Amino acid sequence: MLELYKGIEEDMQVVEKELQATLQVQDPFLTETSTHLFYAGGKRLRPALSLLGAKFCNFKLEDVIPLAVALELVHMATLIHDDVVDNSLIRRGVPTVNAKWGQGISTHIGTYLFAKCLVLISQYEKKKPLIPKVLSDVSVKMCEGEIRQITASFDTGQATKDYFYRVKRKTAFLITASVQLGAVACGADKNIYLPLRRYGNNIGMAFQITDDILDMVADQSKLGKPVGGDLREGIITLPVIYALEKSGEKKRLVELVRKTEKSEEEVQEAIEIIRSCGAIECSFEVVNRYLSKAKEELMALPDLPARNNLSMIADFIKVRKH
Repeated sequence: MLELYKGIEEDMQVVEKELQATLQVQDPFLTETSTHLFYAGGKRLRPALSLLGAKFCNFKLEDVIPLAVALELVHMATLIHDDVVDNSLIRRGVPTVNAKWGQGISTHIGTYLFAKCLVLISQYEKKKPLIPKVLSDVSVKMCEGEIRQITASFDTGQATKDYFYRVKRKTAFLITASVQLGAVACGADKNIYLPLRRYGNNIGMAFQITDDILDMVADQSKLGKPVGGDLREGIITLPVIYALEKSGEKKRLVELVRKTEKSEEEVQEAIEIIRSCGAIECSFEVVNRYLSKAKEELMALPDLPARNNLSMIADFIKVRKH
């Protein structure tokens, strides 16, 4: 990841310190629980994208810091809430907040982090009103995507359009906002932030589809959580949809996917059916199309080092292992 953030390393260090400072409060228990996921690490992709977007205009780090920290807080909040919904025990290779302190504390910590984000974003209300407006809309859409995913669990009748609806809301909108609003924070015009917005949408879609593929093919030690988690929770991802269309073992796959309680052997059997029919390759083809579109959007931007960073991030999404 270090190469991807070349040129913004010092800025990212400032963001990391500000993020840590935001989570440090007088209450020791609140500090411990809210910083737990922070100390587990992470790519910090959303803050990085906001900084890179800001580099296309009159870059001032102080103009972007509240946004960059807020974006990571939103992301962390959604992960904590996801772990409550999924009853996940491992995240980034360590026990989840849910595993250590239970659903009640986890739910409130996720909400607490989101509330912290609101405080930060309110700073932009007068001078950069587009920032709170976009993030408010994104927050609503993220909830819509998550609720749609929960209500559609174990439903093997879903089509690709249903999946893309969820992915756009769950993941792509926040990534889109990150790179777009970084530019807005520094006063960029539409000719800058609209291509960045389209770039962000495309890499956001590609990022989540890749995530869903990795859930079936990754090395569990690198993934930082159990492989096959989506299948266990009945989440219908793109590889599953393609496998249901292509596999000669559709009937068995439907039976496995619809089971609310699966043994480890059944999860692995389902993964083998999905992998053997070419569904993984078909899903990667979709990823490649989104990434090609993302790179095309970059051509509308000034030839600055940040543009090369954004291009490398697109390449990273294609080859990442976790």
